[in-house]
Amino acid sequence: MYYDSAMTASEVPPSNPESDERAMRYVLFVCNHNAGRSQIAQAFFERYGPEDVRAESAGTEPAREIWPSVVEAMREIGFDIAGRKPKTLTVEMQLHADWAITMGCGDACPYVPSAVEAWDVPDPAGKPIGEVRAIRDGIQAHVRELIGVRLDAIRTDRTAHQLRLTRLLPKLAEEFAGRRAPEEIRACADAVLEGFDGARVRSHVLALAHRQTRECLRRDTCDLLASREGS
Repeated sequence: MYYDSAMTASEVPPSNPESDERAMRYVLFVCNHNAGRSQIAQAFFERYGPEDVRAESAGTEPAREIWPSVVEAMREIGFDIAGRKPKTLTVEMQLHADWAITMGCGDACPYVPSAVEAWDVPDPAGKPIGEVRAIRDGIQAHVRELIGVRLDAIRTDRTAHQLRLTRLLPKLAEEFAGRRAPEEIRACADAVLEGFDGARVRSHVLALAHRQTRECLRRDTCDLLASREGS
């Protein structure tokens, strides 16, 4: 038995007229090969999740393709993931994720520095289609619970922001030592990063934030800090 591919009316997140103004958030599903569990979770989240929270998936040792049995099981309930390719988990992906979920890989799970929860999900690799269906249905239930219970936490958690800030500060502190107080450097970098927290695309965020922070700190008056103090 498996869940229908559509959520019931009571399970769909309520619509919000201000959703277009919400900051974009990212959920990252992680397993070893990105060929089964994390791909299933991403597909379900993309179908059921709100527009202001996007899903990605990756693995530390990506396979060449998604497991055929997983493609078949998902196709049975209206999800075509045959064209997707397993991806390598990169540092950039980890740093721009606001919430990460590891999926049943135990001690072999990759380290992800953002807010993390662990789902105990069997690996579908090499399993008969009946077992793969059961794994698929379990992941679907996990994703529904995530959407129903965790969205507020995903939208408000600051762990990923603080990690990006920690990564950004050392070079800035070295460059502006003696010219700017550490508190001023941190406040400026924090303000710049906040401008990227809601970005719909976060590629190269740290490089862009570093450049903007340097430009701001080089001026006699940092506009971002001035606007913060005036607000």
